[in-house]
Amino acid sequence: MDRIAELSSQIIRNDTNGFQGNIFEQVQLAPPDPILGTALAYKADTSKDKMNLGVGAYRDDNEKPYPFKVVRKVESQIVNDHSIDKEYLPIDGLAQFNAAAQQLIFGKDSTAVKDGRVITSQAISGTGALRIGFEFLAKFYNREVLVSNPTWGNHHDIIKSSGLNFKQYRYYNPKNMSLDFNGMFTDISMAKPGSIVLLHACAHNPTGLDLTEDQWKRLAGLFKQNRLFPFFDSAYQGFATGDLNRDAYSIRLFTELGFQLIVTQSFAKNMGLYSDRIGAFHLVCANKETAAKCLSQLKLVIRPMYSNPPAHGARIATKILTDPTLYNEWMEELSMVSRRIIDMRTALKNELVRLEVPGNWNHIVTQIGMFSYTGLTPEQVEILINKYHIYLLKNGRISMCGITTKNVGYLAAAIKDAVLSTQKK
Repeated sequence: MDRIAELSSQIIRNDTNGFQGNIFEQVQLAPPDPILGTALAYKADTSKDKMNLGVGAYRDDNEKPYPFKVVRKVESQIVNDHSIDKEYLPIDGLAQFNAAAQQLIFGKDSTAVKDGRVITSQAISGTGALRIGFEFLAKFYNREVLVSNPTWGNHHDIIKSSGLNFKQYRYYNPKNMSLDFNGMFTDISMAKPGSIVLLHACAHNPTGLDLTEDQWKRLAGLFKQNRLFPFFDSAYQGFATGDLNRDAYSIRLFTELGFQLIVTQSFAKNMGLYSDRIGAFHLVCANKETAAKCLSQLKLVIRPMYSNPPAHGARIATKILTDPTLYNEWMEELSMVSRRIIDMRTALKNELVRLEVPGNWNHIVTQIGMFSYTGLTPEQVEILINKYHIYLLKNGRISMCGITTKNVGYLAAAIKDAVLSTQKK
């Protein structure tokens, strides 16, 4: 044994690069995530005037995170309930949560739910729901995916990571900063029959531009004619208009028209449960028997991915959704949050007009939801970041949650300088 130890020691001493070499030397340094990287740059900035308009989370008028009071109350109840254990949840999560999430998104009178045609699985927030959704489709319905241009950046990576291909359909008209419904309709009409179309249920990210009810009906007719498969991403129910039912209109329309479809649902924004990672995946099938088979296969997708979801956020959401008193408290807070965002849109637009900033800024108030697609150019964005310490995405998207009554004037003045500085002489 001494001889073996001596030889081993000599080999290690003579191998200055390690006995395995540098196995991962070829790994390249990845660029920072455009959204999370913006947050890191903001944190590192020491300027007293800095603003974080990249954050995808609600802030109050003091730029502070806002934990919902009703969430705090329920959390306290859960912590003090010693009958609650830490056992594993089933693969598809907490059954009571799944039922409550179904009712919230499809409505209490949903025929599809009553017929047992909807399967639901608790998911790791909206991102996790999207991933298991596209993994399931890759396995059982491998078709091309159509995605709006622009869309939430992570959509592309999730779809590609699931092994599916995607192409884009027109959605935004940069000339007048409005919804390009005609372009959207035309592009989708050219899709192969049976294609998967990813749709934002409400509060389109990043544009803040949504379809009207009439446009949703026209789109549903096109989907029916071309046998297209709708995939709804619902990350902002209640955050778009302040009305949970209005924000679920598109999903309920397509469901009641008899479509088989997917819905991914997040409670990160509308309950402030960002770090609790609570969401749901829903699949509407043709009949109850098919639904049961699909649920069994969905569990096989989830099991090797993360086994089962965490319980804490699901318990919070379930209590709020199933207790009438808590539900009403949530509605009041959600309405307040939505109203502040709308008020900040009006305040910013009014300040830009007051300062006579060149351009038409009506789109600030016609867009809805957490984000505004400002129309600012990359060059103008650089001025805002480097000169004014105002952090936003390079595509000009800003989070309205980062705007307050105290900093809206500073932002408007900075935008004016950026616009004037880049005007062609």
